[in-house]
Amino acid sequence: MHLIFSISNQLLKASRPRHWTKNLLVFAAPLFSFQLELLIWLKSLQSLVCFCLLSSAIYIFNDIIDAHSDRLHPIKKYRPIAAKLLSPQIASIFSFILIIISLYLGYYVSNSLLLILLIYLSIQISYCLKLKDEPLFDLICIASGFLLRAIAGGVSSDLIISPWFLLSIGLLALFLALEKRKAEMRNININYSTTRKVLKRYSLPLLLRFESLVATSSFVTYSLWAAGPALQGAKTSWMLLTVPFVLIGIFQYQLLSDPDEANRRNNGTSVRTAENPEEILLKDKGIRLTIIIWLISTIFIGLITT
Repeated sequence: MHLIFSISNQLLKASRPRHWTKNLLVFAAPLFSFQLELLIWLKSLQSLVCFCLLSSAIYIFNDIIDAHSDRLHPIKKYRPIAAKLLSPQIASIFSFILIIISLYLGYYVSNSLLLILLIYLSIQISYCLKLKDEPLFDLICIASGFLLRAIAGGVSSDLIISPWFLLSIGLLALFLALEKRKAEMRNININYSTTRKVLKRYSLPLLLRFESLVATSSFVTYSLWAAGPALQGAKTSWMLLTVPFVLIGIFQYQLLSDPDEANRRNNGTSVRTAENPEEILLKDKGIRLTIIIWLISTIFIGLITT
């Protein structure tokens, strides 16, 4: 019994439940379409479950492949497979089971959702096996995961999503990916030449130029979406009131990604850096407050305009 409990605990850790916050993007489509129908939200909830299972399967698959290099990383070496607390064979079986359950549930919801899940699975497996070592492709793969989550929330409920909104999601996801790579390159305490090969192909000035372009584009596309129906955007131009919160959020994230600011806040001991965006989302008060105010504003606008 103790062995079963231990294996279950390690499988849960390997599944990285903290990362499930990313899957909340499936609710973006019904939220910003101002939908109040319970059935639509239930289908989005089913999409959330599918992505939680599938993303966890991918995390485990990636950890099996990267076990050797993870052991050279001061943080990743504590992951169950890298730390040899979880057998790769058991992890492989569990990952396969999660994939099957996720795809079955996706098929149960709709064929469109199943297709999105299969596309996500194909891209992420390609990323784990090869594309994570290819410059630009690694960033695109990371961003595509967020974009497909947002699309899944729409297709599962047959909602029409504005192309401006999808473009905003994709660009913001690309922004997060760039911030992650920047944080990895700036961390002088880790020999990333052995743990993240693609960093050999990047330079900090190059990533800063990418960041400037993507951050600006993200803000512009969100503003165009918020302008309302005239630009095939949001259902109401009152969404322009939320634009300042998006700008503040981008500024806050860039502030947190600054190495000097990160050291001042974390005293060099926390993992709450741009290298771990889920930690920032869960723990940073400023980011949380901005997101909460943004969501409250959006919900309020939806209630007064529907």
